[in-house]
Amino acid sequence: MNTVTISYTHLFRLSDTCGIFEHAKFTEPRIENGYCVDDVARALVVAVREPEPTPRLVDLTRVYLDFVVAAFTPTGTCHNRRGADRSWQDEPSLDDHWGRALWALGSVAARTPEHADIALAQFSIGARQRSRFPRAMAFAALGAAEVLRAHPANPVAGELLFDAAALIGAPTRRLDWRWPEPRLRYANAVLAEALLAAGALLPGHGRTHADGLAMLRWLLDIETSGDHLSVTPVDGWATGEPRPGFDQQPIEVSTLADACARAYDDTGDTAWQDAVLLCEAWFRGTNDIDTPLIDPISGGCCDGLEPSGRNENQGAESTLALISTQQQARRLTRAP
Repeated sequence: MNTVTISYTHLFRLSDTCGIFEHAKFTEPRIENGYCVDDVARALVVAVREPEPTPRLVDLTRVYLDFVVAAFTPTGTCHNRRGADRSWQDEPSLDDHWGRALWALGSVAARTPEHADIALAQFSIGARQRSRFPRAMAFAALGAAEVLRAHPANPVAGELLFDAAALIGAPTRRLDWRWPEPRLRYANAVLAEALLAAGALLPGHGRTHADGLAMLRWLLDIETSGDHLSVTPVDGWATGEPRPGFDQQPIEVSTLADACARAYDDTGDTAWQDAVLLCEAWFRGTNDIDTPLIDPISGGCCDGLEPSGRNENQGAESTLALISTQQQARRLTRAP
């Protein structure tokens, strides 16, 4: 495979001194729709993952971090929606954005020494809360795993990781449905990745790690068709429903890439490395309709794969999913 080249051009286009705009009309940000923590947290994760950030990306790291910190209340709940006037437009809660915010804060705490103290302090407040939603807890668990990389004895991170694994649960023993939910939904692989993180970092949780691998192996098989990915569509999927389904979202592919990259790091099994490259190839057109989602001119990613083409809008979520997947593919294909 050729070296993966990552463009941050569209990320820069969507970003300003407050955060990253959620939506775009083709390549232009829809400023009137404002921002959300979901996307700013994703942007913060990819910014601190970049091993050789440009000065612009370094500056945006602090912009994104300030946005995420400002979203939290003193009790650890979290706003999500912020208007173009920079005022918060929703009530704070513990939905997915709370989990993604903790993932981002944990990533900063582990990877960016100059911002580690503020990130860890805010993580420690938010991580004392618990969400009832498995995906929110799974994203939060990824942040806890990052904190434990840098601070192995951190009790708040350890307790959050333990509770996330307990809420997600184990896959069924049915060979045709190795999943803890009755239906695949969205960002599915994050549930398996959270179990991998818990199994690797919590003493005595080898069974949890094995469950994560079993779930991920089954999901990858379900979401593969021949030589390409055919991922769960936006409305989800259950046994007996037709495949392929549309529209397919880049977030489903990026979470699969992250989970498979972690599985490779944990096991050294090159099948997981191959799976990450399959995810990267999906964006380049190795998919159900042989259509690339990457825009080589803008540097962005189209918002979804539809039965007869692609959604030409290039919002934050899709572009960040592309960059995240490319980061994992590049890391796993670089010579040691």
